[in-house]
Amino acid sequence: MGRYRPPAASKSPYITQHGYDTLESELRQLWERRAIVTEALSAAAAEGDRSENAEYIYRKKELREIDRRIRYLQKRLPDLTIVNDIPTENQRVFFAAWVTLEDEEGNESIYRIVGPDELDPEKNFISMDSPMARALMKKSIDDEVTVQTPNGEKRFFILDVHYGDTVE
Repeated sequence: MGRYRPPAASKSPYITQHGYDTLESELRQLWERRAIVTEALSAAAAEGDRSENAEYIYRKKELREIDRRIRYLQKRLPDLTIVNDIPTENQRVFFAAWVTLEDEEGNESIYRIVGPDELDPEKNFISMDSPMARALMKKSIDDEVTVQTPNGEKRFFILDVHYGDTVE
């Protein structure tokens, strides 16, 4: 008997156009990859005894992972709402904003608030569902923001807010 896990909190349905295009591209690539894996799986299955056939076992696992991601994307993409509009108050933080912050030590950092499906720490994309983004929403330049982190509360000052696909 498995351990009970409560259902995950639903993710926000918002996404940028670039994020949506990326997910659609991923879905197309997965279908192409699935055809290749299926062909390799058939060849491995034709080799005989499947219980000790490492290639067969590996390809089954790979196909299962591809199918799981395809199912997720097919279910998620129709539910997403693409946000293209730049807010009229472009000095306030809303979805898709690039926000420049300064912490108490004077260190600057830049984040973009995006949907949970386009989260990318390497690009400094943070989910709008994250504690940092929730604290920043609807704040303006020169506002002070307090964020609860695993290491305690941290204070940030908003230095700049702008909209667009790239950091200015």
